[in-house]
Amino acid sequence: MKHIIYPCIWFNSQSKEAATFYCSLFSNSKIVADTPMVTTFELAGELFMGLNGGPVFQINPSISMFVNCSSSEEVEMLNAKLTKEGSSLMAVGEYPWSKKYAWVKDKFGLTWQLMLNEVPAGTPKITPLFLFSNKQFGRAKQAIQFYTSIFPNSKTLDLQLYGTDDAQVEGNLKFGNFTLNNKLFAAMDGPGNHNFEFNEGLSFVVNCDTQEEIDFYWGKLTEGGLESNCGWLKDKFGVSWQIVPTMLGKLMQDKEKAPRVMQAFMKMKKFDIEKLLNA
Repeated sequence: MKHIIYPCIWFNSQSKEAATFYCSLFSNSKIVADTPMVTTFELAGELFMGLNGGPVFQINPSISMFVNCSSSEEVEMLNAKLTKEGSSLMAVGEYPWSKKYAWVKDKFGLTWQLMLNEVPAGTPKITPLFLFSNKQFGRAKQAIQFYTSIFPNSKTLDLQLYGTDDAQVEGNLKFGNFTLNNKLFAAMDGPGNHNFEFNEGLSFVVNCDTQEEIDFYWGKLTEGGLESNCGWLKDKFGVSWQIVPTMLGKLMQDKEKAPRVMQAFMKMKKFDIEKLLNA
């Protein structure tokens, strides 16, 4: 199975503005493609999508971007730029887990966890981080096991659990890293009451080359979850995914065919490649 997994960030109408801002923060970053609906961009070599979806959904802190910073100055710089017109969720400073850390929300609503961190060479600069809170609290380990059982080239790398001497529930996840098809992700259980849940504001796109791949991921990820329209679904933890044929982008670039393709997939839940090609 050949596919790419990457985050999709839901904006009202500012995807290109946001992408331009984010690309200014990190080296090895650029806008790859831009249409009225979607802006595709790379941050520190990692692929992202911005979707102009309107005001229906808002990004929230349930999924944030964890940034490995190489110096205190970098943490300070990113904190200053991201909180300008944004806000601070945890003030920049020293914490038990890092000599310099900050959790911030930028002006578009995306949250970032900035940490001074020594990491092995080749570790991605930016990693999506799931926060399992409220009704999902305590399910982070289960989710990691579920996701790594579905995607190839996946494994659990590190699980730091609460122990008997911690104030939190023993065995819950302090912090964990795992890969899905060689892409790094992180997760943690978030104690306390939070006014947010996983939602469509930040989803993950899975590009599929064949109908068999689409059928496989759709079937696995909807187990205990919910089907939605246009290739969207929610898994049993409430995380949103888009299971999308790789060739959709090429079809949408065909000015004559694109309106028919869009009309066809607007009627679909799970994508049907044959119907798109015949539209």
